[in-house]
Amino acid sequence: MRLEKCWFCSSTVYPGHGIQFVRNDAKIFRFCRSKCHKNFKMKRNPRKVKWTKAYRRLHGKDMTKDSTFEFERKRNRPERYDRNVTEDTLKAIKKIDKVRVDREARHHKERMKGKKGQLRREAAVELAKSINLVKAPGALLQEPSLTLPKIKVKVSQPQTEKNRMEE
Repeated sequence: MRLEKCWFCSSTVYPGHGIQFVRNDAKIFRFCRSKCHKNFKMKRNPRKVKWTKAYRRLHGKDMTKDSTFEFERKRNRPERYDRNVTEDTLKAIKKIDKVRVDREARHHKERMKGKKGQLRREAAVELAKSINLVKAPGALLQEPSLTLPKIKVKVSQPQTEKNRMEE
């Protein structure tokens, strides 16, 4: 079973799925769905469309410099198979996947490192803008003019017949 890559978004195209376009110079373009095919026909650049893999790699959202990606490259030369080599390769694939997952987690953690500080700075700016709406409880105790005045409200009792006769 041969899994192809979508020319536009770099996602996997499974057999029997997607669209294949062959240009006059015999170059083959494979697309995973009509969305990618239509964007290709509109001559859009995948590096400028935010949801594509090319955009994410270009803007540092996805990992690009990882040696484990070299194992995924397509090789067009015939291989002579040996049972021992195949067994070792299958073991190595598991290790490579583990390494890739660890590196991806590290990459994500590195990207999100500055997020807390950024959120704190944004909150501080927002607080500085609207500090007049928020006062510290200690300031309220020291300066009673900041609190709302206490108003006494007289509540009338529903009059019964006895109360009416007494009046």
